[in-house]
Amino acid sequence: QVQLLESGGGLVQAGGSLRLSCDASGRAFGSGSGAWFRQVPGKEREFVAGISRDGERISYSDSVNHRFIISGDNDGQSLYLKMNNLKPDDSAIYYCAVTSVSFIDYSGTFVTSWGQGTQVTVSS
Repeated sequence: QVQLLESGGGLVQAGGSLRLSCDASGRAFGSGSGAWFRQVPGKEREFVAGISRDGERISYSDSVNHRFIISGDNDGQSLYLKMNNLKPDDSAIYYCAVTSVSFIDYSGTFVTSWGQGTQVTVSS
């Protein structure tokens, strides 16, 4: 089973930036699409950003569009999420994921491995 190790979370002031990293035990993102989700305790999991297996298609939720950037390295071993102009409503636990399909998975239906989660807290 592929292991995904997340890093980069922390406490940041509103308007600041963070870069989350997701490192796979193999070239997992070369086999399937990648995505970032976030969740606040007691609330539903939310799709944040996704990238197709070949990297040609990228999608963002409306709430983060134009502020966040998803990317991956060329060997498919890492996934990144650059978060700019952070807002308090962005505070959540962020999870990276790899899927078994080539297309972007907005619901998490095809996720085969999840990262352990990294906390992002944005203060006002």
